[in-house]
Amino acid sequence: MTTRIVLADDQALIRAGFHALIESADDLEVVGQAGNGRDAIDLVRSARADVVLMDIRMPVMDGLDATKAITRDESLAGVRVLILTTFELDENVLLALRAGASGFLNKGVEPTDLLAGIRAVAAGEALLSPGATRSLINGFLSNPAPPAPVPATALDVLTDREREVLALVAGGLFNEDIAARLYVSPLTAKTHVNRAMTKLGVRSRAQLVILAYESGLVRPGDAPPS
Repeated sequence: MTTRIVLADDQALIRAGFHALIESADDLEVVGQAGNGRDAIDLVRSARADVVLMDIRMPVMDGLDATKAITRDESLAGVRVLILTTFELDENVLLALRAGASGFLNKGVEPTDLLAGIRAVAAGEALLSPGATRSLINGFLSNPAPPAPVPATALDVLTDREREVLALVAGGLFNEDIAARLYVSPLTAKTHVNRAMTKLGVRSRAQLVILAYESGLVRPGDAPPS
């Protein structure tokens, strides 16, 4: 099955480079390119995209607003947004993850990592680059003006095992790692993650990580639970 991708970046040269790389893979296809967020949203709808590679800083509509529009549209529930950024420690990246983006990549990423990241996000699997995402979240949650905390009671809908899995996700563990830690199958680990996402009303593992930090379940600097 071919994954359909929209490229959204205001720099044509960057789009061309990503296009050439993606088209070299038999299972990936670029179905549209946009120079601003508004055009990206239109393309996602018309081209039936599976994944959007989204730059943040674009004219007309930036990538943050475009990400919000896509992730809040129920008719686009299957579309994954992968943020492209030059500066990983960017508050807008955190806001995009909170809005529902599935992860982020530095524009200087290795070609093989880009292709692997697209595939991972399209499959709804483990958050791409969890360590880097965790560092980003740590930085902003430990600053003098952190975002408003989420009540710890928000996690009351989870079972004890789901809370345990949530803490492991926030610690940067992939499904296979969670499975090994808990002595269960990767499919069971994935089921626990998906149930936690459904109960908490989030659509990406990135949002799970953020919620785990903002609720106080995991704190900046914590090691993954043993």
